[in-house]
Amino acid sequence: MKQTTSKILSLFLACSVLISTTSFASNAHFCCNKLVSFSVTGKAKPCDQKLQNPKNTSRKCSLEQKDCCSTDTYANIGKDDLMLDSFDLDFGTLVFLNAFIFYHIDRFEGLQENIIPFKDYDPPWIEQDLLVLHETFLI
Repeated sequence: MKQTTSKILSLFLACSVLISTTSFASNAHFCCNKLVSFSVTGKAKPCDQKLQNPKNTSRKCSLEQKDCCSTDTYANIGKDDLMLDSFDLDFGTLVFLNAFIFYHIDRFEGLQENIIPFKDYDPPWIEQDLLVLHETFLI
């Protein structure tokens, strides 16, 4: 679950960086303040005579008027001023990181095999029973 979430988040961040740095332009053609054509890849198609509505005379908008139609271009300019971080290591920091990492790696490693130092020793010989010798019995 955690890996899936991190992969989705990293994909989203990569796409947002790509979109923010890419520039694109779109064209929109309006007739009588209505969107007639919209295009992202090329120029928007202008309106035709067929789109004129004869019932719409109250708006004072017809194709004969020159100010009735308009074409707008929306441009998104990409950002070129991205900051690149540099990561420099000097010799002292490198020695410290090396010692720190190797100390903690060796600290948590287990032994290769279980070593029992007293495995070959025999238990001591008991010549007399001490409880009988001191006459201490639990009743």
